[in-house]
Amino acid sequence: MIEVKNLIKRYGDFEAVRGVSFSVKEGVICGFLGPNGAGKSTTMNIIAGTLAATSGEVTVNGCDIYEDPIGAKSSIGYLPEQPPLYPDMTVEEYLAFVGGARGVEDVWKAVDRAMERTGLTDYAGRLIRNLSKGYRQRVGIAQAIIADPKIVILDEPTVGLDPRQIIEIRSLVRELGRDHTVILSSHILGEISEVCDEAVIIAHGEIVAQDTLENLTNRYEGKNIVDITARGDADTVRRIAASVEGIRDAEIEQKPMGLVRARLSADRDTDVRETLFFRFADARMPILSMSYEETTLEKVFLELTADKPAAQAEEGPSARDDSPEAAFAAQALENMRKAAESEAEESGTPDPADETPGEPETSGESGTGSGKKSRDKKSDDDYTPLFGG
Repeated sequence: MIEVKNLIKRYGDFEAVRGVSFSVKEGVICGFLGPNGAGKSTTMNIIAGTLAATSGEVTVNGCDIYEDPIGAKSSIGYLPEQPPLYPDMTVEEYLAFVGGARGVEDVWKAVDRAMERTGLTDYAGRLIRNLSKGYRQRVGIAQAIIADPKIVILDEPTVGLDPRQIIEIRSLVRELGRDHTVILSSHILGEISEVCDEAVIIAHGEIVAQDTLENLTNRYEGKNIVDITARGDADTVRRIAASVEGIRDAEIEQKPMGLVRARLSADRDTDVRETLFFRFADARMPILSMSYEETTLEKVFLELTADKPAAQAEEGPSARDDSPEAAFAAQALENMRKAAESEAEESGTPDPADETPGEPETSGESGTGSGKKSRDKKSDDDYTPLFGG
């Protein structure tokens, strides 16, 4: 249904999306999961055809998004993170407008159907500006399904909602999944777990995991960690760990002052703490501390999406903000600096950095006592793009 291959999006020297590849089958609710700034919205905008990629391929319902954009977009209903609403329209007026723009034949029938599915029938004549945020999100979803598309893309549909509204929107998404392919973007793992059949996890503009939720759970939640500090020797601890059923892996380290630390990985359904306590007691090795840590999908998500140490090392000791906004700001400052240098050369104005401190200012040829030359207005042909575009 959706095929994304080696998708890349650059803003100047900054890569917001780096070689993203994944696929979504028909009839699946797919969670697109990642932290803020990971590239979720950029990728979804490209799939929806509202943003051009630097390179890569996107196929929607058999249509290439670049070679056959009308065919691809006609299969998509898209709700951006900020719903594209006209607050001075009523709900039914706005939906009729969207339906007409999308070429729906029986517009009012489609409007009634969309309002019924999203629970907006009683609010048909209400101005959108007077609706709560939760109902505005419903209107946004209604405009996404007005043309009965095969694919519905929802970018953070529950952001900013109260708990009741979140439950209602999640229920609506599950209902949509019965006869649509749905891509749901979120940075909340619990939301993906409750609603979706599978998940794609993105971090730093790259896909770090993709599978069904069941497989992800089995793969990453399959163990618990017991961390023990005891007085004794490492060899004895290794023999104890090998003798306890359910322990998969053991990291054992001898510490100073006769202490040993063991980090033991056990099966998820096995609690080995009591057995370990008695085995250590039998070996006359007192346990000084024991902690138990359940490996959950939330912790896996944090591990997969954590900052990359290698990237930080390459950046140097000072942390660098790699967000698109920071890249835009840096590029804008660079362009403004170049424009100022060029303007200074053309006007003959000395660079302030080259002036000798304490040297008195001299008046310009214009005879003004301020010592500053008046700058002629530059023509439009001299315009330097702010973002280098």
